[in-house]
Amino acid sequence: MANSAERVRLTLQKENRGWKKWGPYLTERQWGTVREDYSRNGDAWNYITHEMARSKAYRWGEEGIGGFSDSKQHICLSFAFWNHKDKLLKERIFGLTNTEANHGEDVKDLYYYLDSTPTHSYMKMLYKYPQNLFPYEKIRQENARRGKSELEYEITDTGVFDNDEYFDIYIEYAKADEEDFMIRVTAHNRGPKDAPITILPTIAFRNTWSWGYPDFDYKPMMNGVGNRIIEVNHRKHGKFNYYLDKTDEILFCENETNFKKLYGTPNASPYPKDGINDYIVSGRKAKTVNPNQIGTKASGKFSRIVKAGESVTVRMRFVNHSISEPFGGFDDMFDKRIREADEFYEEIQRDVKDKELLSIQRQAYAGMMWNKQFYYYNVYEWLKGDPAHPGPAPARKWGRNSGWKHLYSANLISMPDKWEYPWFAAWDSAFHCIPLARIDADFAKRQLEILLREYYMHPNGQIPAYEWNFSDVNPPVHAWATWKVYEIDREQNDGVGDIEFLEKIFHKLLLNFTWWVNQKDDTGNNIFSGGFLGLDNIGVFDRSTPMPFGGKLEQADATGWMAMYTLNMLRISVEISLKQPVYQDMASKFFEHFLYIAGAMEAMGDKNSTISLWDEEDQFYYDVIHIPNGQSILLKVRSIVGLIPLFAVEILDPQMLEKMPVFKRRVEWVLANRPDLARLISRWFESGKGENRLLAILRGHRMKMILKRMLDAQEFLSDYGIRAMSKFHEENPYKFYINGEVLQVGYTPAEALTNIMGGNSNWRGPIWFPLNFLIFDSLIKFHSYYGDDYEVEYPTNSGNLVKIDEVAVALGERLIGIFKKDENDRRAVFGDNEKMQKDPHFRDNILFYEYFHGDNGRGCGAEHQTGWTGLIAEIILKTSQIKARAAATFKEDPEPELENLAVDKG
Repeated sequence: MANSAERVRLTLQKENRGWKKWGPYLTERQWGTVREDYSRNGDAWNYITHEMARSKAYRWGEEGIGGFSDSKQHICLSFAFWNHKDKLLKERIFGLTNTEANHGEDVKDLYYYLDSTPTHSYMKMLYKYPQNLFPYEKIRQENARRGKSELEYEITDTGVFDNDEYFDIYIEYAKADEEDFMIRVTAHNRGPKDAPITILPTIAFRNTWSWGYPDFDYKPMMNGVGNRIIEVNHRKHGKFNYYLDKTDEILFCENETNFKKLYGTPNASPYPKDGINDYIVSGRKAKTVNPNQIGTKASGKFSRIVKAGESVTVRMRFVNHSISEPFGGFDDMFDKRIREADEFYEEIQRDVKDKELLSIQRQAYAGMMWNKQFYYYNVYEWLKGDPAHPGPAPARKWGRNSGWKHLYSANLISMPDKWEYPWFAAWDSAFHCIPLARIDADFAKRQLEILLREYYMHPNGQIPAYEWNFSDVNPPVHAWATWKVYEIDREQNDGVGDIEFLEKIFHKLLLNFTWWVNQKDDTGNNIFSGGFLGLDNIGVFDRSTPMPFGGKLEQADATGWMAMYTLNMLRISVEISLKQPVYQDMASKFFEHFLYIAGAMEAMGDKNSTISLWDEEDQFYYDVIHIPNGQSILLKVRSIVGLIPLFAVEILDPQMLEKMPVFKRRVEWVLANRPDLARLISRWFESGKGENRLLAILRGHRMKMILKRMLDAQEFLSDYGIRAMSKFHEENPYKFYINGEVLQVGYTPAEALTNIMGGNSNWRGPIWFPLNFLIFDSLIKFHSYYGDDYEVEYPTNSGNLVKIDEVAVALGERLIGIFKKDENDRRAVFGDNEKMQKDPHFRDNILFYEYFHGDNGRGCGAEHQTGWTGLIAEIILKTSQIKARAAATFKEDPEPELENLAVDKG
């Protein structure tokens, strides 16, 4: 990699010190989280509401718009705004709770992450703020009225942006040094009339002193020096000066709960957390800010009139020493950091030539950088309560997460979405690490390590799922992500891989693998039952709960995931063996375990078998349910569950095997003594492209049958990727009869119509990036074995035969087509939202949704889930590289199929 200034900073940086010590580590929603819930009934959404949040001091973290803090969130910077009409400051992002919205929790503010380097030497985001009353109640009332068959009611539907009466507020940070940050906020008046705005750069100490712990009884303090400086003193960080250029005044209060307002009891301070809010919106009548200019929360006040079509800029600088001219060279530093950011991404994006794709990819990377969060949750303390507060209800001791007392999180973690999912999710995190590795491999590797640490992973080997229920089971994708990150890191380091990282992860994954074998294969037949496995409502039943009639579910996806897991572990152990031969025994173990799982799935076609996941009639994998009377029933739901066995694929180089004599001898012995497995499963004796050897669940025939269904536009193939459910079920819903009741699963291309798992996501039709990326990745692996000789029909029933890598490219182009403008200059992601499609101040700012409409590509669910939807950055890169290689190889006679696949939608 080129030694750009940002690359040099990354090379010098380790973990969360130096240039990474400060960054966008605040959440965007601390209210409504499990961590802050001390209710008697576990009602996290209502224990602290959006309205209460401005008055309630948080126990476990801080939130804010454009938030910036140290890596432990002791000192927190953020922004508040006031349009001189609202009854409260806009100091936190607004959204509806799970029960208020017709499709689950739903953010309603409009904001975009536009840029960020990995060290946060430069950052930029955009917040769109209405000039008229923010439509809080209108949003609540209309969403409450709507049912699940209707669309969510968004802020753009309220009409608040129709006449352009809003501000585009750009928030930017530029680090002059490791603890010297220049900040500017530019508010553009997009409306036809002059409009007032008050900008309040805010600084607060996370409240660590109100909970009764002697080690944290120290209360930090900040004080004002005129209207120009906030002096900040913190025992762990020393002294800082927060310079405010031409502010009107500086306001101080305490980051402490307003008990009088919330509970009718006396306050510890006359200037509680909401003091600045009350002072501003009351027209300075409220005596709620400290006239002595001291406190633990402070804001600079910049009230400005912005002329129509023009903008105002306010400037701040936060630095750990005194400066006589704090704004000298201010704009020059921003120019320098922006230039360095451009240089860094030019290297990262060197294989991407399309200007629009460069913009989409860079915004995806920016979202992943902004979605970092300091995540603090000590389950033991949370369960027993804090010394200075009343103890929790006794039921808490046996309630949510009570089996995870060891879990103590105080780390920077890549969040799925800092408003809708402001907590880690195990399988989300694994997918995040793939694009993260392209821009900051050290951070990606640390993310994979964190959840496997002894203070996260359960002593029995289970990886925690997410804070609503750590005991839920997510797909075992950590080993896959570990290998992918290792490959990317090795590629960026001239072919030198981080074996120490692989070995460290491998040992912890062994514990988790053993947990899966012991807990999720209780019959010992190598067929697994993992539960809902992240696919919230994919099937007939809620798979996270016991079957309603006492039956047992055997899952095609759980078994496919475990076959993939064994191959991932095999590949990792082989790589380590090249440096440390003792690991050949582990390679042998996983080779054999894969054969047992593959053999079990192969045997499913045996008519004498009591279990059958592969259906010969439909040529597809299904879940099977065992009823207590001994009967077994295939649940013939054509879902992405049946495609997951495609992911169990690995390629081994025979030259590599020659360097591993112990492993090679064991492989040869097993294959000689179990020719049934060798012949039916692994294709071990059939060399592929470059004499490679293939290990895969799917043999030629089954693979073609799976691909035939997957690539059928009447089933899984959408213009925008692979659907989670076959479109066949639109007219032919699957029906299951139980106790006189009919349960059915139909094709639902967008938001969920059920309440399973809260009803805030849907796996019955939409396009989800994580599984689409695994399909994309698996197709590339299959092509690396088969080469150009293996062709499949694409699309199904078209008569058009193409190579497997061309299918991967075509799938990649469809996914890219969600975000890229089409021939009509429209982006599928924006659906029918004409403001976003046509307005020059909207149309080029991308939202990376949780999932996408299965027929038209419209964005659904969480709006900033750059976490796994950020995989689009890797898809853009890989498709560009494959097409470039194909063009170079066939320069004399380019194949028309490759050029036309992207536009041939079948």
